[in-house]
Amino acid sequence: MKKNIAIIMGGYSSEADISIKSGNVVYDNLDKEKYTAYRVLISTEKWVALDADGTAYPIDKNNFSFLLQDASILFDCVFNAIHGAPGENGELLAYFNLINLKHTSASFYQMALTYNKRDTLCVVKAYGIQTATAVYLNKGAAIDLDTIIAKVGLPCFIKPNKAGSSFGISKVYSREAILPAIALAYKEDSEILIESFLKGIEVSVGVISYQGVTTVLPITEIVSENDFFDYDAKYNGKSKEITPARITKEQRKKVEEAAKNVYEILNLTGFSRSEFIFVNEEPYFLEINMVPGLTTQSILPQQALAAGISLADLFDNAIVSALQ
Repeated sequence: MKKNIAIIMGGYSSEADISIKSGNVVYDNLDKEKYTAYRVLISTEKWVALDADGTAYPIDKNNFSFLLQDASILFDCVFNAIHGAPGENGELLAYFNLINLKHTSASFYQMALTYNKRDTLCVVKAYGIQTATAVYLNKGAAIDLDTIIAKVGLPCFIKPNKAGSSFGISKVYSREAILPAIALAYKEDSEILIESFLKGIEVSVGVISYQGVTTVLPITEIVSENDFFDYDAKYNGKSKEITPARITKEQRKKVEEAAKNVYEILNLTGFSRSEFIFVNEEPYFLEINMVPGLTTQSILPQQALAAGISLADLFDNAIVSALQ
């Protein structure tokens, strides 16, 4: 008997449109002989299930079901394609846990932890994972520019603590540019990070649970035409994403080990994509994305294809793993 799958997409953050693109790719690539899939659009205004024609049906939040021709449609599993809140930060997953509905992401606590860049860095550093030097600020806190510059130097990066797709991130070269960059970051989140600039090769490492085994996918090298891998570089063709990365065998071994360690240290399941920069041949961990882009142009699907895993197999594996 076919399983009913809810592909949740949209969300409450600046990444909603990107999430919808990811969700539609999942919908198009799921095995129609094996699954009956519905796209479920989550927004602050409404939660609705969409049929194949795009007709919307309100979701009953008591059990995450909807009525279709007087029949109640219940789901066997949720495929999480929401970048940002409430899918990537654990909020929606805690709700699914309460109503005993399986989903393709890690547990709600792990998702909440990894969505918080500051907390993730604090945890992995305790296990010897190398990271940039950082200053953390909460909105309303005093800002001492001299202390910040003394600790992280210039240039530096200023970014929201809980945001994705490079929204609100600035690379700052001067003392005068720090306060405007902080104000921009606070538009996305009430907590921010100010990190030292790391010069070196940037790579993205996909780690997934595939057929029950923690698997490191072929590594992607990021070469941005812009000053850094910002929104424009990610989504408007202003970067080269080279898979496999042009790194040495020793570099590959080190970053594969570091990415797998991060995945296991944080007790993760499902998809992940970690970002690293090599400094003096050593990989420095930047952040981890637990709901990476899933379009055909996105990095993780590119890495899966390089490993011989089709999109259909990648998405099917996520659902099978969740159901088990």
